[in-house]
Amino acid sequence: MKKVNEFKITLDSKSINEGFARVVVSAFATPLDPTLEELADMKTAVSEAVTNCIVHAYRNSFGKIYITGVITDDSKIKITVRDRGCGIDDVNQAMKPLYTTGGGDRAGLGFTVMESFCDSVKVRSQKNKGTTVTLVKKIEGKAKW
Repeated sequence: MKKVNEFKITLDSKSINEGFARVVVSAFATPLDPTLEELADMKTAVSEAVTNCIVHAYRNSFGKIYITGVITDDSKIKITVRDRGCGIDDVNQAMKPLYTTGGGDRAGLGFTVMESFCDSVKVRSQKNKGTTVTLVKKIEGKAKW
């Protein structure tokens, strides 16, 4: 598979930027001619990943969120959301439904939502160095290249 297009952005870890990230990914995916459902799936998965950075990675502080997107010639979109926050102690545990470190106001379904809307979700994390979430989804539309 060969890269057809890519983008990179850096955002402040502020909740107002979660919607901006959704719009960026939506616009970036447009040449793949996604269905509304495929587009909603990617936007929701990205929203969850960015929200995790805001709520968990930079608890009680602010930092940067790094988002990259790649479209390949086999009509896959790969979005990577990375932070340099506190990291995840146990990735396997964090990916279990209902697990949260965010207290009573968090549902603990972020990774579960990402997995349900994407073909592949990979999470790498290192304590006090940050977390990288990679989301991949095959788009069935007809690419306009």
